[in-house]
Amino acid sequence: MAKQEKKPNSTAAPLLRIIPLGGLGEIGKNMLVLEAGDNLLIVDAGLMFPTSEMHGIDIVIPDAAYVIDRVDKVRGVVLTHGHEDHIGALSYFVEQGLRAPIYATALTQGLLEVKLREQKLLAEAELRTITADDVVELSPFNIEFFHTTHSFPDSVGVCIMTPAGRIVHTSDYRFDPTPVDGRPTEEDKLRKWGDAGVLLLLADSTNAEHMGSTASEATLETTLEAVMGEAPGRVLLATFASNLGRVQQVINVARRHGRRVGMVGRSMVNNVRIAIKLGYLDIKEDELLTAGEMESLPGHEVVIIATGSQGEPTSAMVRMSMGDHRQLVLREGDTVVLSATPIPGNEELFNRTVDNLFRQGANVLYHELGNVHVSGHGGQEDYLRMFDLTRPQYFIPVHGEYRHLVLHARLAQRWGIPQDHVFILEDGETVEFGRFSGKDEVEARNGEKIEAGHVYVDGLGVGDIGNVVLRDRRQLSQEGFIVCIVAVDEYDGEIIYGPEIISRGFVYMREQEDLIRRAQEAVSKVIKKKMPASILENKIKDALGNFASREIGRRPMVLPLVIEM
Repeated sequence: MAKQEKKPNSTAAPLLRIIPLGGLGEIGKNMLVLEAGDNLLIVDAGLMFPTSEMHGIDIVIPDAAYVIDRVDKVRGVVLTHGHEDHIGALSYFVEQGLRAPIYATALTQGLLEVKLREQKLLAEAELRTITADDVVELSPFNIEFFHTTHSFPDSVGVCIMTPAGRIVHTSDYRFDPTPVDGRPTEEDKLRKWGDAGVLLLLADSTNAEHMGSTASEATLETTLEAVMGEAPGRVLLATFASNLGRVQQVINVARRHGRRVGMVGRSMVNNVRIAIKLGYLDIKEDELLTAGEMESLPGHEVVIIATGSQGEPTSAMVRMSMGDHRQLVLREGDTVVLSATPIPGNEELFNRTVDNLFRQGANVLYHELGNVHVSGHGGQEDYLRMFDLTRPQYFIPVHGEYRHLVLHARLAQRWGIPQDHVFILEDGETVEFGRFSGKDEVEARNGEKIEAGHVYVDGLGVGDIGNVVLRDRRQLSQEGFIVCIVAVDEYDGEIIYGPEIISRGFVYMREQEDLIRRAQEAVSKVIKKKMPASILENKIKDALGNFASREIGRRPMVLPLVIEM
């Protein structure tokens, strides 16, 4: 289905604008803004992990300049759950001056507090705890919540009454008859809102390629039972640190097999500690294994839950796979379960970790070898069920790469939503709702596109790395660089020193002396007397670039340095 190109047919001011700042056309950094007059409401503010092409980047967050420029108009921030792709960017926006109240369930709030405390921002944030049964009035928005089944306990979706009508935002969800926490997605609320009339549904599209419904989380316990029953030694399971539902499953199965459980990885340890404190995990902190006990106890008594299910370079499982963990060493007889599927674009890191785990002698189970993971997101049947319950007039697919959005949009049309009532958007593309034809009925149209790209976080730097820097890093990683140093007399332009050529990542200079000599000759030919240093640097850059391309078919980065003496 083609992207909708509805043109505004009136100058009437919209009653509501939908502004996606992240999560549309990509997996991660979910962030949505609702704008009514001079009032903004934010739903989620997540991060995205970098792809292999983002050299040196730690995380990616949404470009929230539109919000920061209007920070005094933000009435509130609603967080649907505590996964990084929904809360991971918020502390950066608090640092930039966001002071609106932040509403979240207790566990989500607890994880956010850790982030804010680490960045010394906790005192700057106004945190308010909600439950799925609460109603929040943030005029002109009236917000209700519904519990959703997801891989995070106490996840919620939101129903927002706006000046244009009722909006339902599902966030991440699935319909699971046997969830780990015993609390299925609240269909009764969705049906009630559907009966009252839903103007717009914004729904998760992550699994739009998957036919049928997502399997129940309970099916994973069969795999865990078999693994713990058959493993001769320790069982190590890697999952997201915020997948606390999975953590509880592992604890339950471990108990039945007489095994004790330990946690490895800073974020995993912190999240589990908070979840225990708030009563979201059925285990006491003093029951957890210490690092020493994980190494010293008989292997058949030990289960270790670790970070690193995506092959994250600094995670506990990756360090163990490389024999580089300070406290734990993998050994023959260990069974490692990677309880996740690779995030699109992350396959290389994941596969490298699997290979390294095999090299350490572990027996490795991952998604290609068995049922080791159940998605927290629904499939196509779940999506159709959501349409049945809410019966929206308009639909915007969210949370997914572009193909996911298109497939979800097609499913909406198949269910019965007219094509011109379905909007396929990417970050920054807006939809407006209002009475544009002078009638009582609220209509939708495409609005003005706003700036909404990536902001790269590299170490302590936020936003100081742009596409040009990434391009340079990519070129350095692929082609290397050449530095050419030339000293010339500032009066007559005669060469005093050089040209000296230094190369890294281009050729091995000791074995390519003839090539380097010819490169020096190519530089000497372009040096002219009385030539300004800036022009000479450009001449050298062109000469070396052309030489490298002609001689060995590469385009290294060339850094000329002309010194006038």
